[in-house]
Amino acid sequence: MVTFKFIHHACFMLEHENNAIIFDPYLDGNPMGVKAEDIHVSHVLVTHNHGDHLGSAYEIAKNNNAVFISTAEVAGAAAVAGCKTHSMHLGGTHAFPFGKVRVTPAFHGSGIAGGHACGFIVNYYGVTVYFAGDTCVFSDMALLAKLEHIDYAVLPIGDNFTMGPQDAKVAVELLGVKKIIPVHYNTWPLIAQDPEKFKTEVEADGQTKVFVVDPGDSLELL
Repeated sequence: MVTFKFIHHACFMLEHENNAIIFDPYLDGNPMGVKAEDIHVSHVLVTHNHGDHLGSAYEIAKNNNAVFISTAEVAGAAAVAGCKTHSMHLGGTHAFPFGKVRVTPAFHGSGIAGGHACGFIVNYYGVTVYFAGDTCVFSDMALLAKLEHIDYAVLPIGDNFTMGPQDAKVAVELLGVKKIIPVHYNTWPLIAQDPEKFKTEVEADGQTKVFVVDPGDSLELL
């Protein structure tokens, strides 16, 4: 059984039995008061170096002797900070003990010189999750669905810094994924959105399911 545990903003964990990995571990202001020392993971995946995504990644990685996975530039900075790292880049795949990681494009600032923001398609103990990261919608999302069979897509809907709900609906169509988890909304007034409205509009096709997961809640991925 694989569990999606939402912390807040774009930070979530995938858990399976005694293993867990974390994505974009921005913990500041999370409503449960989760701190870096509360996180126990084997791998830390970071899409880009903006503070609301890098967050507590260094501390979590070093606390757990976990592997920090990101693009070469972001992972390089983490290595300088004393983390154990695995550098990747756009289009690359690599096998890990939990499964496989593919690094995907994301159209957004990298937050670091010479870098590129990214997303991840992660096969985690047999469940494949696409985390788009911070991005606009782009037509090559349709290509991602040809490269990997994606079970769940984790998409930003906050607008302003990323795609908003209407563009995210187009992303759902391009991906052809039938199970969607929205993130990166309502952290601040500037990215306030109604996820239930997004859910209603996307599910109008009668085939797609949108899972609105509140901060602190979990979803079993089937």
